[in-house]
Amino acid sequence: MSPTEHPTDEAMLLRRDDGGVATLTLNRPAQFNALSSAMLEALLAEVDRIARDESVRVVVLAGAGKAFCAGHDLKEMRSNHTLAFQQGLFRLCGKLMMKLTELPQPVIARVHGIATAAGCQLVSMCDLAVAADVSRFAVSGINVGLFCSTPSVGLSRNMGRKQAFEMLVTGDFIDAHEAQRRGLVNRVVPLEALDGEVERLCASIVAKSPVAIRMGKQMFYRQLEMGLDAAYQMASETMACNMMSEDAAEGIDAFMAKRQPQWKGC
Repeated sequence: MSPTEHPTDEAMLLRRDDGGVATLTLNRPAQFNALSSAMLEALLAEVDRIARDESVRVVVLAGAGKAFCAGHDLKEMRSNHTLAFQQGLFRLCGKLMMKLTELPQPVIARVHGIATAAGCQLVSMCDLAVAADVSRFAVSGINVGLFCSTPSVGLSRNMGRKQAFEMLVTGDFIDAHEAQRRGLVNRVVPLEALDGEVERLCASIVAKSPVAIRMGKQMFYRQLEMGLDAAYQMASETMACNMMSEDAAEGIDAFMAKRQPQWKGC
């Protein structure tokens, strides 16, 4: 199947579909893909479209140019110096971050350069992350007098508290291998191998039952916020419902017959 280019609301965001994988590319390279309010709106609109698109099995989030994402657009923030604008901007950003976890499809961050402040937050809120070994990560708002409060939400849910807090109060960079050790990214590869590694991860997910992936992702994030007993109750109910799906029946029958399953998607 040949790749499909989808027109998006803004040229600052590009979408390319290929084999069940939708790649969204932040396309403000001159601004290091800073998350302006327009960029956030474009991302939200495209994520909503993808959520309704059953042909999409995996989403890859990438950046054009030298950086993955340098965070919020500080020029825009300074030129709209009212509390109402700042509140609206951060509500919009929080809405996008939540949408990524609510999206039925897994989201993979493809990180090839710096991911700072809200850009680092974006990596933390993707379900998976693959980074080039030249990538660097920081929550650097503290360097300009701004504690990265919203990035701290995702960061503290990816790594240990003391590791996250140190990044938040120093603004120091960590490299890709340290990000992997701390749990911020899954895989680190040489830059020239980045696309191949992302493709392998996508292919592994696309080969699985879309029903199991969808149900599993929803359960995974809900149980994280529950107590142990409630989490097990919800997980047990999810597994029972998953077991009743046509895909589970097909998968088990295929396993016993030593053949490849033919997923029905229901």
